[in-house]
Amino acid sequence: MNNQLKKRLLVATAGGVLALAAVLVQWHEGKRYKPYRDGGGVLTVCHGHTGKDVTPEEIYSEEECSELMRRDLQIARSVVEHYVTFPLSDLQKAALTSFVYNIGSGAFERSTLLKKLNVGDLSGACDEMRRWKYDEGKVSKGLINRRAIERELCLKPDLLTSPTQ
Repeated sequence: MNNQLKKRLLVATAGGVLALAAVLVQWHEGKRYKPYRDGGGVLTVCHGHTGKDVTPEEIYSEEECSELMRRDLQIARSVVEHYVTFPLSDLQKAALTSFVYNIGSGAFERSTLLKKLNVGDLSGACDEMRRWKYDEGKVSKGLINRRAIERELCLKPDLLTSPTQ
C-alpha cells in the first residue's frame, strides 16, 4: 500500500468508518465539479456521485461535492452495517464501504463476497474483491489497484495499528 495513503488512513482513524472510507473514495475516485458521462453513459459528478439529482449543466462547489460524498458514504455504510453479520473492525468496514460506494448496494447484496463473509470465510470474501475489476466489460487498471487496497484492508484489520506493519 502507498505510504501516503497509509498516512492519510492513519490520521482518519479517529473519525471512524466514514472518515476512513472517505479517504479511500477520494484516493480512488478523483473529483470533477462539472458533470460528465462515465464509461456506461451515466451522468456523474464530484467523487463518482450518480443519480437523478445530478444537473447536467451545473458546476458543483467543493461544499456540494463534500455533501454528496458524505450522503453516498452514509448509504454505503448503512448497507454494510445492515447486510454483514460477520464482526468487522472499523478498517474492514471502511474497505467494504468504499467497495459498496463503487459497485452499488444491489450488486453487493447479491454478491458471493457477502455470502462468504457472512459464513465466516473472511479470506475468501476479501479475495472476491479481485473479481470486481471490470468497467464496461474491460479490465480496469484503476479498479485492480483499488481492489488490491480494499482487499488488503479487508484481510488485515489492524494494518494501521500494528507496530510491525
